[in-house]
Amino acid sequence: MKKFIGCAILSAVALSAWSCGSSSTAPATGASSGEKASPSGAAASAAPGVRATPAVPDEIQKAAETALGSETEVLLYGDLAKNGARQILAVNRIKATPQVTMPGTVITRGVILENSGGTWKEILRCDEHLENPKGYLGNIPLAPVNGWRLQFEQDNAKGLLLYFTPAADPKGARMLPVEVRWNAKAKRYQSMDRNFQNFLYELPALETPESQVRL
Repeated sequence: MKKFIGCAILSAVALSAWSCGSSSTAPATGASSGEKASPSGAAASAAPGVRATPAVPDEIQKAAETALGSETEVLLYGDLAKNGARQILAVNRIKATPQVTMPGTVITRGVILENSGGTWKEILRCDEHLENPKGYLGNIPLAPVNGWRLQFEQDNAKGLLLYFTPAADPKGARMLPVEVRWNAKAKRYQSMDRNFQNFLYELPALETPESQVRL
């Protein structure tokens, strides 16, 4: 009898522990956290026990749409570069077709906007090329790119890390991801060399196959 009662108690404890560990919650979102925001502009309906993703604030959504049009999705907003300024990462996703089936975030255009004195200014653009206000980023294809696979993460020290890979290899040349991050010294987003150690100079035109390394 004692053995039976002991087994029953152990079963109840095990069931309770399994129930606690299996519940899932949505990641926290907000201007201060810089985590992924709801693309629809409205709070998603949540199942019982699952926290809803907050809606993108109207100011953020309108700024993004001004830059990219009505079909704009806000991926992140907040202090993305860890420089104390509010920024927005927004994209136009590529329309799915039988020919375009890449997993992840595949985009045709994207921008990072920064709020300066109450005005949102574009500080990084992704369309057929990758550019900042100083010029074309280093290590990008010379040929135009019609779609990019975008991967990103937030690093506590380095801020937003972006990885752009052409959805189709331009002119048969295999492309590795181009990493882009905030350069605190230059105060702008720049691409990294292939070792992800040094920032690269911008190019005023895409006539030179390689950019120089910033010392």
